[in-house]
Formats: sequence, structure tokens, C-alpha cells
Amino acid sequence: MAVEAPTPKPAPPAPIAAPPIKATPDAVAVALPGEERVLRAAERALTGQTRGLRALLPFLGPAFVAAVAYVDPGNFATNIAGGAKYGYMLLWVVLVANLMAMLVQSMSAKLGIATGLNLAEVCRQKFSFPAVVGLWIQAEVIAMATDLAEFIGAAIGIHLLFPGVPLLVAGIMTAFAAFGILAVQSRGFRGFEAVIAALVGVIVAAFAFEVILARPSVSGVVTGLITPRFDGTESVLLGAGILGATVMPHVIYLHSALTQRRVVGATEAEQQKIYSFERWDVIIAMGLAGLINIAMLTIAAAAFYGHGLSNIQNLDQAFAGLRVQLGHGADIFFGLGLLASGLSSSSVGTLAGQVVMQGFIRRQIPLSLRRAITMAPALIVIAVGLDPSRALVLSQVVLSFGIPFALIPLVMFCRDRGLMGTLVNNRATTFLATGVVAVIVSLNVFLIFLLVSGR
Repeated sequence: MAVEAPTPKPAPPAPIAAPPIKATPDAVAVALPGEERVLRAAERALTGQTRGLRALLPFLGPAFVAAVAYVDPGNFATNIAGGAKYGYMLLWVVLVANLMAMLVQSMSAKLGIATGLNLAEVCRQKFSFPAVVGLWIQAEVIAMATDLAEFIGAAIGIHLLFPGVPLLVAGIMTAFAAFGILAVQSRGFRGFEAVIAALVGVIVAAFAFEVILARPSVSGVVTGLITPRFDGTESVLLGAGILGATVMPHVIYLHSALTQRRVVGATEAEQQKIYSFERWDVIIAMGLAGLINIAMLTIAAAAFYGHGLSNIQNLDQAFAGLRVQLGHGADIFFGLGLLASGLSSSSVGTLAGQVVMQGFIRRQIPLSLRRAITMAPALIVIAVGLDPSRALVLSQVVLSFGIPFALIPLVMFCRDRGLMGTLVNNRATTFLATGVVAVIVSLNVFLIFLLVSGR
């Protein structure tokens, strides 16, 4: 009997291959209108289609935002006080602090590029929960000390330019102005960077004009830059304040956040190229901030110390003294620079506070509430009539105590090859960074001893 062959079953359709999953979305495809042109220019630079300055331009910006913190009102207070009391002697502290800032900010930028995470987020992943909470709490305290300097500085700037405006009202005006600057960010990172860069330009113009008027001693400037020395406890305290005003803990966190998703490298080779561009961003921005700080102290040394006016204790006296000693509207330029500094750094400080909270504990609060919380101490200082300029200097000392808590994790992470890949620090960089941490921690321990002993 013939057996029929079974009818073959139709073969099941071949499965449709799932589209490849990207680790990160196409930055250009999701960019805001104001960002798309910049990101396309960055792509052309990474593929070698553009070179030189045209290739560098789309990567400029993050370090300029971070650099604002290095020329905030706290710098005005410490540099003016240092120059008036000790002449050019503390210029070397400004120079060393700025070189430290270049190293620190380049490492922070590199961490964001290599990991796609900011410093606070990496801390959350690598450390225990109690350690993370402790780091977050101290970072919030530092944020309040930062806002104290920035709010008081901007308020003093408004009050000096418009004497009829009470200091408390000027502080509230500063808060609203900072909100306006932050609102620009909703239209893309480039607009916010442009506003910040414009305010930095005002500071540069103000102090360049005043340096010309002050006619400082070239030999005094050179000697002050290359001769490390102190002269008593007060000079050490001012030196620590200058250091605290220059190496800023909150922008160590912020800079890594500004680079983590701004231009994303698909390969390690692209990440290397991005970092090489961002390193130039750091050199240019931090170099400019360093020149501003050197100019501040130099002007105070030439205008006040050089004329026997070593008792300039606050920004009001500096404003009046510049009018008498230099004339030609030097006081107005000083006030404009102070106002631009306070407004820009206050906005950057609020942004850094959001990064810290989101990174450490995955929480966010409305910017308006954060603004209100962190500006409260500054408004209290103004309302109760405390010396705002003295509060500025002391806030910078508080900031210097927060530096190790940001720096030590940063150095630890940047030397971790498993985390950083090809962007890991070499031994020389790690050695220098460790030395920076050691100097800062040692100086802070010495300061605590001086304050406790009452010397």
C-alpha cells in the first residue's frame, strides 16, 4: 500500500531583527533648536571636517560657566583685602590657586566625558549610602556658603551703583535676576553659556580699565607672583580665603555635569578628541579667570597699599577709595564688575546645587525653592546688619574646608582605569592632583588650629 508523504508544514517566518540599541540617543536628533547647530559643528570637528579655531568653537562653554565661580564676589572681597593689607605679597597664592583650578576642572570635565556621569552620580554608585548622605549634606552647606558670597556681592553691587536702593531690596532683586538668567537655559545650553560669557566680559572690561588707571608696579607684580611667603596669621587666613574663593567645590561637581552629555563620544577615540578640545576650553576660561583675580589684587595693592590705605576692610570702602584714588569712574566700573559677578555666579551656584542633589540622592526640588533655601542665610546677614564684606571673607574660608570632599573622590575616580578607560589619569597627573589635595588639607588643618587657639 502506498504511503502518502506528509504535507510539509510551512516554515515559520524568520524573526525580525530588533533595531540596535544605542547607549545614548542621537544628540542632534533630540537637541533643542538653539543647540542643533553647535552639535553639528561638533560632529564635523570630531570627523576632521573642520580644524583649528572652527573645530574648537563648538566645544567652548562649559569651562566658562565653571570659571564664573572663580571670579565671584568672594574673590572681590579676599583679593581687595589681601592687596590693600599686604600689597603684592599674596599674588603667588592667586597664581597657585588658579593653576590648581585648571588641573581640577580639567579632571572634572574628563570624568563627565569618560563616564557619561557627573561626580555626584559616580560617588553615589561607588560609595556606601551613609558616605553619600554625608557628602551630600556637606555639599549643601557649601552651597549655602557660596550663595552667601554671591548674593551679598550682587546686592552690594546694586547698592553701590544705586545708593537709594536698600541692601535687603537689592538682595531680593538679585534673586529675580538670577531666575531670569536661569530661564535662558530652557532654550538650550548655548544661550545660557552666551549670557554667562557676556557677564564675564563685563568683569574683564571693568578690571582692564582699572588696571590701566592704577598703573601698578611691574616689579612688584612679578615679585609677588614668584615669591611664596606669608606675614603673620591674618595673611594665612586671607591666603586660605583666596584659595577657597578660587578652587570652588560646587563647580567641581558642576563641570562634570556640563560635559557628561553635551557632546557624547561614541568611541574612546572620539572621547579623547572631545577631551582635547575641552582641555583648551579649561585653559582659556581659567586663564582668563586667573588674570581677573590677579588684576583685582594688583589694583588694590597699587591704589590702596601703595598709598598707605591698608585698612580697606569692605567693598564699600573699596568703592569709595577707588573713586578718590583713581577717579575717571573707576568706582562705577568696580560696581558694574561686582554686579555682573554676583548675578552670573548666583545663577551658576543654583545650577550646581541642583546637580549635587540630583546626583547624590536622585531628588530634585523646584529651582524657586532651592533659590529661597540657599539665599536665606545671605538675606539674614543683610537683614540683621552684620558686616557683609566680613561675611564674604569668612564664607570663602568655609568653602576651602569643602574642597577636599570633592577633590579626593575626583582624584580617586580619575585614576581608576576601569571607570575612565583611555582617559584615565597618568601617574604624573595623579601625583600632582594628590599634591594639590595634600596642600589644601594641610592648610585647612592649620587654619583650624589658628582659629581654635585664637592666634
